[in-house]
Amino acid sequence: RIPASVEKLYTTAAALEHFRPQGTIPTDVLGAATVDPATGVLTGDLYLRGNGDPSFNAKAAGLLADILIERTGITEVDGRVIGDETLWDGLRGPPSEGFRTSSYVGPLSALTFNRGFTGRRRPLFQASPPLFAAKAFTAALRRRGVAVRRSARAGATPAAAVALAGLNSPAVQNLVASMNVPSDNFIAETLLKALGARFGSGGTTSAGAAVVRANAARLGIRKTVVDGSGLSRSNRTAPKAVTALLTAMDESPELAEPFELSLPVAGRTGTLHDRLRGSAARDVCRAKTGTLSNMSALAGYCETPRGGKIAFAFLMNYVYPWTARRIQDRMTDALARYSG
Repeated sequence: RIPASVEKLYTTAAALEHFRPQGTIPTDVLGAATVDPATGVLTGDLYLRGNGDPSFNAKAAGLLADILIERTGITEVDGRVIGDETLWDGLRGPPSEGFRTSSYVGPLSALTFNRGFTGRRRPLFQASPPLFAAKAFTAALRRRGVAVRRSARAGATPAAAVALAGLNSPAVQNLVASMNVPSDNFIAETLLKALGARFGSGGTTSAGAAVVRANAARLGIRKTVVDGSGLSRSNRTAPKAVTALLTAMDESPELAEPFELSLPVAGRTGTLHDRLRGSAARDVCRAKTGTLSNMSALAGYCETPRGGKIAFAFLMNYVYPWTARRIQDRMTDALARYSG
C-alpha cells in the first residue's frame, strides 16, 4: 500500500542506524591557504562546504563565523566566500515534484540555509541555496569585522583547500524528532540525500533510497522506496512490514529510545496534538501520521494497561482521510485499552 508520511519511519530507521543517534552532519569552512598568523589575512577564497545539514541557518552561520575567527584569527579575506553544494546533485525537489522546488518541500541543497527561504514574500524560495548561504556567511563575517574583498558566489572547493573550521548539526536523534513530530518533508528529503552521499553511491534521492531499502532488507523487510518523505505515490509497503520495522527498532538497545521519542504523542504533540485527546490512547501512544489525497495512515506504539507495548500500522488507501482518521482513532483507543 501507499504509506504516505509513514514512509518517514523507514527514513528515520536508516538515519539512526547509519549516522547513529548522536551522529551529526557538518558544515565546513576551508581556505585556499592557511590564514597568515601575523596579519590575519587569508590569501585567496574561503569555501563554505555543505554536507546536508537541514538545520543550517542564520544563527548557525553566525556561530560558524565566530568559530572561524577564534580558531584562525582571520581579519581579512582577499578573495570571496564560495558556497559549495557539490556533494549532491543539483535537483531541488523529490520525485513527486518532478525534482523541482515546490511548497511541499522547498529547495534541496547540500548547503541549505534557512530551509531555502529567502525571508521575503517574493520570491519565497532561494534560486541558488549555495550562493544565498555564501552571501549570508559573507555578511556574518563582515558584521564581525572581517573584511571580505569580493562578492560571494557558488562553486566547488578545490582538492587542495585547507580545513579551517566547522560546525556540526544537532544530533541525528534530534533531527529525526524535528522531522517526525510535525511530519517535515524538507528534513526527510534532505536526510535521504545525506544518507546517499555518506553511505551510498552519491548525493542523490535514488542513492539515499537505496540505503533505506538496504537497511529495511537487513531487517527482513522488502519494500519499494522512492523518496524519504512519503510524498510519492510510488512508495509501497505493507502494514505487516511497518510493524516488523517498529518491532525491530524497539528491540534495538541503542536505537529504540530515540526512534520512539521521535514520534508524536497522542493528544499532545505534532500531527497528533488534536487527535485522541479524549481516549485511552492519550499520552500512552506515539505514532506517525500519513496523509495524501484519498490516503491516510497511522503507525506506532501503544503502552497497554498491564505494561506491555503494541506495535501497530493502519495503512488506508482510497479513502476519505477525515473518515479514515476517525476509524484509526477508534482502533488506537482499543489498542491502548487492551489488557491481554
